[in-house]
Amino acid sequence: MKHDDFFRKHPVFTNVELDSHMASLGDVGPRARESLLKYHRKAGHVILIRRGLYAVVPPGATPVSYPVDPFLVATKLTKDAVISYHTALEIHGNAYSTREQITYSAAQPLSPVTFRSRIYRGVKFPKSLRDDGKEKTGVVTVDRQGLDISVTSLERTLVDVLDRPNLSGSWEEIWRSLESISFFDLDKVIEYALLLGNATTIAKVGFFLDQHRESLMVEEKHLDSLRQHRPKRPHYLESSKRESGKLVADWNLVLPVELIKRSWGEVL
Repeated sequence: MKHDDFFRKHPVFTNVELDSHMASLGDVGPRARESLLKYHRKAGHVILIRRGLYAVVPPGATPVSYPVDPFLVATKLTKDAVISYHTALEIHGNAYSTREQITYSAAQPLSPVTFRSRIYRGVKFPKSLRDDGKEKTGVVTVDRQGLDISVTSLERTLVDVLDRPNLSGSWEEIWRSLESISFFDLDKVIEYALLLGNATTIAKVGFFLDQHRESLMVEEKHLDSLRQHRPKRPHYLESSKRESGKLVADWNLVLPVELIKRSWGEVL
């Protein structure tokens, strides 16, 4: 009974958190922790996610079928985990569709973790952020089952998914997701895009804002700030693919025609 409050407040928890709780009650040492976990796992109160990480099963629920919150799992995989890319869009309620892959950013992410039907993929914070000690730029806190978790803001997420589209699905998925967002703080979008320092990414952000001038209230000053840092010569949308497309000279980007026309699945 003395641990009920901890389990209630920590639907997903780590060994470190449990050790801290037990130490506050005078129970110290790995043996005490292992004994407690062994009892509660056998009783069906706790599920092992991976070594050192557990989920609580509420009274009356079945361990095998109880739906553990995947976002809480991701945020507990490392001390500095930040929910990012397409998964951030899901948390903000702006993903066009859901994915089985859950993505988080961290300084030293774990190798991919599989739990039930989900794959948890960690990626390193962008190098430019690591170099400047600005890994948490554009990171906000949201409440999830009473726990605070870190997630990239809509402004940072916009730039991130354009910077690394392989973490967010097809271009249709990315475009439809971003188009469901009715407002961005454009100054923060530009600030973060310039902080990443990738000319191709800056051009992609500029093109997206240019294409959505009216709906996002984009002014020429916003676009000018980005144009100054666009590529010097034409770049492909994804350098690794080099798909044929049409050159958008204003941004020095070679883009798929379907992206320019937003004609998903149509015969062009």
